[in-house]
Amino acid sequence: MQLVRQNEKMVTRVMAKRGRRSRAVLAALLVAAVGSACGVETGESAKSPPAKGAAGQQSHTAAEGRPGQQVAGKHQPGSAGARAEYAENVRRTQAARAIAAKKWGLAATPLAAPPPPAVKPRITTRQGFEVEGGDELPPIFTTVPVKDKVVFLTMDDGAEKDPELLRMMSELKIPYSAFLSDYVTKDNYGYFKQMQDRGVSLHNHTINHRYMPGLSYEEQKREICEQQDNLEQRFGKRPPLFRPPYGNYNVDTLRAAKECGVKAAPLWASEAFPDHMEWREWDEDLHSGDIILTHFRGPGDWNGTMPDMIRQVMKTITGRGYAVAKLEDYV
Repeated sequence: MQLVRQNEKMVTRVMAKRGRRSRAVLAALLVAAVGSACGVETGESAKSPPAKGAAGQQSHTAAEGRPGQQVAGKHQPGSAGARAEYAENVRRTQAARAIAAKKWGLAATPLAAPPPPAVKPRITTRQGFEVEGGDELPPIFTTVPVKDKVVFLTMDDGAEKDPELLRMMSELKIPYSAFLSDYVTKDNYGYFKQMQDRGVSLHNHTINHRYMPGLSYEEQKREICEQQDNLEQRFGKRPPLFRPPYGNYNVDTLRAAKECGVKAAPLWASEAFPDHMEWREWDEDLHSGDIILTHFRGPGDWNGTMPDMIRQVMKTITGRGYAVAKLEDYV
């Protein structure tokens, strides 16, 4: 699926090697500390996913804790005991990931993401993606403004319902977000309920996946609002995020999205397939905060399965030194 590309200045983003926040340094030290347990094989780096990103692990759960956060009531925030327990939780998680990575045939163990920020970054519309009169509308963006080496994995529509994907992502502890269209999910809402129960956030991709700029304002509003209502009824939560089909939108799309309760409209910086990556950026590389798109597809549409796609995209992400973080922790 192809985005309508707007003219924009491409700026090469370079991660500063000094002045990183202490939590990023801590995460890096922890990954190094687990050494062989992490199983960070070098392997051949895949040619692939979008945007500059960072090492990849699922965002930490409350049970895992964060540095400086009280864990299970045992240690005071910021204490040496809390930091030590956090480090041990990361070590155990990475050791389990190393075993899962071998089971699922990954080229390397996914890297551990740093703890999410205490304050989410301010999201604005990407330059060149603006619409006239859209200053107060949900922002359109392809990259989250972060310095940590993290990227975000998102999956669209819901056509393929591969149970192996659920098991694989749970065992590898790789976070991802799903943007669902009702016309392909309504035959098996239970599959996506299982996904939600495993910690995946479910967001809006319209009812019928139509080309939004070709519709009237009222038609667009119906496509978005009905899916908001549907997802809230089926899964108990009204999604804050919306992705327009094909990445196409106009001012009416964003006006309708805002009216339906949408807070932001993430697009993507690259797209993952089982056998290759497609890039938006001229340097065909990952960048910190990049959003990666893929789809719920199988051999009928792809040269491979969804687990094949995960192996491909993670080879690229991990090989280039990035971790996968949870989008909702940042947006």
